[in-house]
Amino acid sequence: MTLYKNETHDEERAFYGMTDAAIESCTFDGPSDGESALKETSRLSIKDCRFLLRYPLWHTSDSEISGAYMSETCRAALWYDKNISISNSELGGIKAVRECDNTVITGSKINSTEFGWFCRGLKLSECKLTSEYPFLHTSGLELKNVHMTGKYSFQYVENAVIRNCVLDTKDAFWHGKNITVYDSIIKGEYLGWYSEDLRLVRCHIIGTQPLCYAKRLVLEDCEMTDCDLSFENSDVKADIKGEITSVKNPACGIIRAGSIGELIIDEYGKNSTCKICTRDNVLKKCV
Repeated sequence: MTLYKNETHDEERAFYGMTDAAIESCTFDGPSDGESALKETSRLSIKDCRFLLRYPLWHTSDSEISGAYMSETCRAALWYDKNISISNSELGGIKAVRECDNTVITGSKINSTEFGWFCRGLKLSECKLTSEYPFLHTSGLELKNVHMTGKYSFQYVENAVIRNCVLDTKDAFWHGKNITVYDSIIKGEYLGWYSEDLRLVRCHIIGTQPLCYAKRLVLEDCEMTDCDLSFENSDVKADIKGEITSVKNPACGIIRAGSIGELIIDEYGKNSTCKICTRDNVLKKCV
């Protein structure tokens, strides 16, 4: 591989079309303010580089990035890429990853509004993520040991597996399909509305009005804190440890809980067929 080390580049498309190169301890910044430094590249090894300019890695494939720093001014850093691994890096620009295939990110800190949109096969592990609107329309998503702070998270996500994560988000999984979350804390509001085949296993759910209008919703051995008006109009099978603050008008299925603070079945829930059980005794069958 050709080695480029301890260099600074600020020109437009500085390394356009490059293949089979090692780029180490380089900085992409300067008065020329050039964009797209590494566009249409492949088989790169990028180590300990600083990226302060826009659009550096578009249409890049089969490359490894480690120890990188991408500043807030490094907008839309990785788009249309394939088979990229990123480790021990800091991604700080808006729209950092979009329309990418098979991206693996480990041990990294990410602060990027609109992160991870329209991706396929995106995997994050041992990461800290701050994003207002992460993972829109992404499929084949895997998260493990990720601490995420967001607002409108996982909308229209399909085929996702999430393990041992902390998800602190205003809402999450709206219109999501075929998503399984294991051993995680999910804190927010209006969790999982309009989702299909959402499965939560040994999770701790915190926040108001969760899991409404859902289809084929499953909760196994979960806890719920401050979850009022839960399960409205949902097809649900839920096994909850402890109390649910309130349940309102579930459509069908069965809900088992240690206790339920309030069960609301009003005129809009009169056709419900859901069974509601506490401490192994039927509290109410909605018929």
